[in-house]
Amino acid sequence: MSDVPDVRWLTESEQEIWRAYMTASVEFAAHVDRQLRRDSGLPMAYYEILVRLSEAPDRCLRMSELAEASLSSRSRLSHAVSALEKNGWVERRPADADRRGWICRLTEAGFAALAAAAPGHVTTVREKLFDVLTPAQLDSLREIGHAISAGLRAECAEARAEDEDACPDPAAEAPC
Repeated sequence: MSDVPDVRWLTESEQEIWRAYMTASVEFAAHVDRQLRRDSGLPMAYYEILVRLSEAPDRCLRMSELAEASLSSRSRLSHAVSALEKNGWVERRPADADRRGWICRLTEAGFAALAAAAPGHVTTVREKLFDVLTPAQLDSLREIGHAISAGLRAECAEARAEDEDACPDPAAEAPC
């Protein structure tokens, strides 16, 4: 492979860094997801949706804002919100101002489910992330996370726009 022109191949050290990063990211996300599913029946993606709604004014967000905040495509968010609605944890309604968009609201039952799941989740994150890193490593991890996100910002915005274009629903924010 190294004879392909114009490719900046990874050095041995860069390969080690890449693999360490990928392994840690995948294993950590899988561990947190397993803990949430085991202890509360919530996949991590659903937990994140409930958290974002709990932090919003009046525990409500437009579906487009919720998709962006939870780093989800609109179609994936729509499926997740449908499942959360079946549990009685969220409600969807048309936006009052323009009737084109949809609002998702966290219900009291949803807030209670989140409150029940949060202690185990926070304990897992603390034990498997914060307790194993030094304060300097945590500062570096914050900087690294911000740098990677900044480097992907334009591509992620473009992908979200493509996702919106692929959703032909005339209600603009209604589920696909």
